[in-house]
Amino acid sequence: MDIQTLSAQTFLNAVELSAVAPEHGDEAFEATTQYVPWPKAYGGDMVAQSAAAMMRSVGADRSMHSMHSYFLRPVDVGSVVRYEVEHLRDGRGYSTRSVRGHQNGKVVFTAMGSFQVPEQGPDFQGDAPAAVDPATLRSAAEVLKGVEGPAAEYWSGGRSFDMRHVPGPVYLEVDGGVAAHQCVWVRAFGALPDDPDLQRTALAYVCDYTILEPLLRVRSLNWSTPGLATASLDHSMWFHREGRADGWILYAQEAVSGQSNRGLALGRFYDREGRLLATVAQEGMIRSVDRP
Repeated sequence: MDIQTLSAQTFLNAVELSAVAPEHGDEAFEATTQYVPWPKAYGGDMVAQSAAAMMRSVGADRSMHSMHSYFLRPVDVGSVVRYEVEHLRDGRGYSTRSVRGHQNGKVVFTAMGSFQVPEQGPDFQGDAPAAVDPATLRSAAEVLKGVEGPAAEYWSGGRSFDMRHVPGPVYLEVDGGVAAHQCVWVRAFGALPDDPDLQRTALAYVCDYTILEPLLRVRSLNWSTPGLATASLDHSMWFHREGRADGWILYAQEAVSGQSNRGLALGRFYDREGRLLATVAQEGMIRSVDRP
């Protein structure tokens, strides 16, 4: 697979919204989930689509600084989800929105988002982790070269983003050893429009692909483990600084806790200059067949 020919069109298609007449909220939009080689749609579709819908409902003077979401039901692949946005509050400095995603007559996803008019103030963050140059790491297509099947093909080039793991991926095995942390360099396969909201939406879209992987790694599981079942349960994201998802971004991740077939993971996005762009917290269900 020639990485030079890949594009970010899957992501751009996912966040293409159509305005429709609202039935339950103040505004409504429809978006279509994208192809994945599994029975249910990718969770990042709903996170990004709901974020985009809420962003469309506020003034240009303010931007999203946080969102909190719940995945309520499995969503059909390649099907329309209707997002009903409610205007909860519009103040001088902040706005609050809620959104519900509907499919097949049921609520499948819900989220709240908060927006702020930017202010001048002190700027602080912790140090970014040290990481190797992404150019020295293998792409997913290089890791999976010679592996056949729809999953390998999708991981290699179907996700709109180049992803390069440190110390190694967990597609077919736990490459790099059992640990509670990992990093992933991510970058859109193609240039994205110069729209700060779209760049934030891209981070919301890509974050769900690998955020549960530290929870797999610490249990010696990989995505191809027989009997493995995973699902995103809830998701929170805070946007700190503007950045570009079509340039290399380091996604530093750690497993925080695992119990009762649930696990919590944290992730932080840093640009090449070490600026903290966003923080993610996500809980997921992880079930696996008992193995010796």
